[in-house]
Amino acid sequence: MRSWELQSIGAEPHQPQILASAEDARTILIVLPAGEEMQEHEVHERARVVVVAGEVEVSANGESVSAAPGHLLEFEPGERRTVAAKADARLLLVLSPWPGDGHPGAMTLEQKSEARERAAEHPPS
Repeated sequence: MRSWELQSIGAEPHQPQILASAEDARTILIVLPAGEEMQEHEVHERARVVVVAGEVEVSANGESVSAAPGHLLEFEPGERRTVAAKADARLLLVLSPWPGDGHPGAMTLEQKSEARERAAEHPPS
């Protein structure tokens, strides 16, 4: 058995801490200071976010939810969202399966090379 006391782990802002990682899921603790946000983003996996401490405002698909400790949010793979801390927050992020379809970690070396070539054909504006 492995065990974590999420309130007392010495995690730092801007340094997500991977707590566990296996083929079925990856679990990450994120510290988000009041007034900061995880700007609009998406992942390849299904994402579940549990508010461990603090309060956040979560926006996705034109919908917004205020979430406090004990709140669980779930996002489909590729679903874009923004998470803004209304108070210092600790979030537990569970990504499954790990890595998800299309994630660079799940690609073969040949697929990675092809993706780099496609990206080079479309330089940033």
